[in-house]
Amino acid sequence: MWRESHMSALMPPAVERPPDEDPALWREGCRVGTPTLFGIGAWGIVVGIAMVKSGLTVGQALGMTVLVFAGSAQLAALPLIAANAPVWVVFATALVVNLRFLIFSALLAPHFAHLPWRQRLALGYTAGDLTVALFLQRFPSEAPARGKVSYLKGLLYPNWVAWQVGSAAGVFLGSAVPPQWGLGFAGTLAIICIMVPLAASRAAACGVLVAGATAVLAVGLPYKLGLLAAVLVGMLSAMAVQQLLEKWGRHA
Repeated sequence: MWRESHMSALMPPAVERPPDEDPALWREGCRVGTPTLFGIGAWGIVVGIAMVKSGLTVGQALGMTVLVFAGSAQLAALPLIAANAPVWVVFATALVVNLRFLIFSALLAPHFAHLPWRQRLALGYTAGDLTVALFLQRFPSEAPARGKVSYLKGLLYPNWVAWQVGSAAGVFLGSAVPPQWGLGFAGTLAIICIMVPLAASRAAACGVLVAGATAVLAVGLPYKLGLLAAVLVGMLSAMAVQQLLEKWGRHA
């Protein structure tokens, strides 16, 4: 008894972590994310139609939208699949397009490192570009705060449902939509509307411009490898500019 009480006296007091769940913050997350759901659903419809028009069956298209859950990677892979490109090219292209999720994971990890891995896996699977950005606007600090998990779930889960509903609608409507409707142009507009808010910083804007120029210059490469090159060069350019800006900021 004496040893146990003596050891407990020597141990530092446990730091009490604020509760992760808070219904009020769940509702706040849903409210903040609601304006983006219509654009996400419309983008899902365009991608769903594109999957069917590329030759995928209904089952394959539905499986792809659930398993991949990344419209940009899906659209990047579809022309390669239609062109019978090697499997490694399809996987490499989708992987490079989705490398931004590594950055998202690094940004979210300090907030949720204490959660069980299954819960972190579920949150990571449903994470998206806008939802991560909105969460970091609400919780810029990595310090423990009440209701972080609830707020993130309020952003993620409606976003996931909007994407799946829109994509499924596009899959089932794909065969009924005439090609002269110009869905490629509509898809381009949809992704621009999603991308522009994310390119607000100088580093991100530089990456977008470099990636666009690279894509135009490398348009003649086989198997659509120009897209792969554009993503890599644009990402590296944005990282280099960000490092330069931080270096200049420290010396200013």
